[in-house]
Amino acid sequence: MTDSLSSAARYAPGSRVRVLQQILRPTGTMSTQTEGIVIRYGQQKTGSWYAHAQDDKLWLDRLELRKDDGELVVLNLDQYSRVEPLR
Repeated sequence: MTDSLSSAARYAPGSRVRVLQQILRPTGTMSTQTEGIVIRYGQQKTGSWYAHAQDDKLWLDRLELRKDDGELVVLNLDQYSRVEPLR
């Protein structure tokens, strides 16, 4: 995520974004793309225990989107995620 927008502006509720993600697999890389309107962005803890993390949980960056067909999507952002603002 190398664009010049701050996280707050990039993930502002009501803004339209495209999220590109890559999943590394032993047989290669799988890519996905999701577009929608930002509902919410923030860090949330998982249900999994993770040693020495805050509250003994693993915290993830989560972006909630509403797609054009009304579907709500929750995306976990990682180092392979790229968020592009759309107009």
